[in-house]
Amino acid sequence: MTGRSTATGQSTGAEAAASREKPVRSYGSGARLLSVGIACTGVLTFAYFSIASHVLGEVQAKRVDLLWSIMFVIISVIYRPIEQLLSRTIADRRARGHAQHSVRVPIAIQAGFALTFLIVALTLSKELIDNVFGHYSAMYYVLVVGTLAYAASYFARGWLAGHEYFGLFGGLVLMESLSRLCFALAVALGITSGQTAVALGIAAAPFVSLVVVPAAFARTEAHPPEQHGAPEMEELDAALAGPGTEGVEEAVAADELSLRRGSGFAFAVSGVMLSEQTLLNAAVLTVDVTSVNVALAGIVFNVLLIARAPLQLFQAIQTSLLPHLTGLEATEGHEAFARAIRVTVLAIAAFAGAVALGLLAIGPPVMKALFGQSFEYGRVGLALIGLGMGMHLTSGALNQAALARNQARTAAGCWIVAAVVFVAWMLTPLVAEELLRTEIGYLGATSLLALMLGVVYRRGTPARQSAPAASAIAR
Repeated sequence: MTGRSTATGQSTGAEAAASREKPVRSYGSGARLLSVGIACTGVLTFAYFSIASHVLGEVQAKRVDLLWSIMFVIISVIYRPIEQLLSRTIADRRARGHAQHSVRVPIAIQAGFALTFLIVALTLSKELIDNVFGHYSAMYYVLVVGTLAYAASYFARGWLAGHEYFGLFGGLVLMESLSRLCFALAVALGITSGQTAVALGIAAAPFVSLVVVPAAFARTEAHPPEQHGAPEMEELDAALAGPGTEGVEEAVAADELSLRRGSGFAFAVSGVMLSEQTLLNAAVLTVDVTSVNVALAGIVFNVLLIARAPLQLFQAIQTSLLPHLTGLEATEGHEAFARAIRVTVLAIAAFAGAVALGLLAIGPPVMKALFGQSFEYGRVGLALIGLGMGMHLTSGALNQAALARNQARTAAGCWIVAAVVFVAWMLTPLVAEELLRTEIGYLGATSLLALMLGVVYRRGTPARQSAPAASAIAR
């Protein structure tokens, strides 16, 4: 009996070790798959705006830039939180051994956000058409249709990320950017013409991206996703079959996502997303309002694309990092969690340093060639944007750590403070040249943000979900 017991114990230990290693490999391979897809997405997005600036006049190109900025502020604020909520919730439940995941609460929240947007957009339709889009109603309709379509696209992203279908996630964002680029290419080739034709790609992209969803459902039915961790779930299942299981049933029910819990997380992440979009777009909007040069806002947008394109690439890391950290928090402990953050931050530092040096060396001629404009970009200013991008990426990694530890409200507070400081800086003419003001302000605001989130990470105590671990329930 003793030998059999020992052998069983060794076998169980080996299985547990294997289950711990599998998520790590999944995270690494998932991040690589997403990196390929989203790297292509970043390049294709950059190409879309580069072609648009060549085939349209400066004012028309600026109008497309403005449409993009407004739309992505909106969809990041109202839809990305649901992506994060789905990803975190599904990953946590899978780590704890659950195979089924209710999506009713995320759907209800997402539908509420979309309906709110539609009501506001219809109410402000005249204001948007006349004062924002210069009496071009087609741009307004692209904004409304595209924003509503992205509700489904971002919901699909969260579902795919939570199930660790990273290849399909990469395919989704790749299809989105490729279809958008086709509209700009059609204008460049003379198949069609005008800013409306270019802008239609922004509305069509989220519809095209959903072609991967049937493949995801087919994969789920054919190959149910593996459940990581929680070997004690077998004991829990056995306990559920016996008498006196009221406490177990209550604990499992408590693990289900409630509307109150989901809404609280979503609104906190909305604050994060609004602040992030403020860091990326506030300068474009403030310069558009205050500058006498009507094309300068487009120049500022082009410069911030240096940060936006790598941030799109980093979505690969963020998307795979949140479910990975959530799983570690549920099953592994602080050391594995800290190791994942440390490796990510070191990789970001190396990447940002290389980008900043490259911009310092060849940034101005490259920007001039890409956008075909006569504007003279400053080397130092472009390098500052590169460094700011590094601080922004670091903040993103630390933010995912806070979300995995259920510290969304604290993280949101840090982002809001940084965004307010950045806007205040942009409205204060301490630096007369508005592009340089943007470059200095972006680095300063992202550095402040990374510092605050670093303090949260160092001081924060990992917070478990309200539902107890399966092993504790079984005992």
